[in-house]
Amino acid sequence: MSAHYEPRTTLGRVVNEIEETAIALILGAMTLITFTNVVLRYGFSTGLIWGLEATTFLFAWLVLFGISYAVKTTAHLGVDAIINLFGPAVRRGLAITVGVICIIYAFLLFKGAWDYWANFANLPQTTGRWFPTGLEEMGRTSYRGWYETIDIPFPEWLRWIEPIMNEGEHYEKLPRFIPYVILPFGMGLLLFRFIQATVRIWKGEGESLIVSHEAEDAVADVRHMNYED
Repeated sequence: MSAHYEPRTTLGRVVNEIEETAIALILGAMTLITFTNVVLRYGFSTGLIWGLEATTFLFAWLVLFGISYAVKTTAHLGVDAIINLFGPAVRRGLAITVGVICIIYAFLLFKGAWDYWANFANLPQTTGRWFPTGLEEMGRTSYRGWYETIDIPFPEWLRWIEPIMNEGEHYEKLPRFIPYVILPFGMGLLLFRFIQATVRIWKGEGESLIVSHEAEDAVADVRHMNYED
């Protein structure tokens, strides 16, 4: 079964609250938008034009938050048939090695996510193919904050960003850099969780990055209930 996570530091508690609150709010927003659209469509032959695009973005946010959440709770599935052939010391060494590989992979994802988001956020992309070697030089044509979503309307309370991101021009739709910000944020959170999990294994406070024998535990529970009957 996946482990119950208890944050031990102030940073851990803050990140945990952000993560779990965001997941709950996203699920609630998706449910509300979808339910409203169903009622409008079948009850009034209308609907929220922007509903599908909004729920698509929200689902993407949910997935990216969920990836790091699953690392935190060791809920990712994995195969440990080979590593279980070794003793505890070797298994620990293999787990740390895998953790380091995951950290490198998450860092590469974070770089790619930043570079993609920066393209829409009037920010410089990183140079270097694999690891950042600096920041690109930006000219006037590098500012692409004017890219908008297809259907999601622009909230009036965000008009203050127009002079900053769109040279004072009015947005008609929500600019893409807002929903796309989940890419670097989500990958940064994933990197944080992999570092956290690897350090935990290094300190001997965990054994693996993956879920334990969930299927075997479930079978054992059923067998135990049958014996009680």
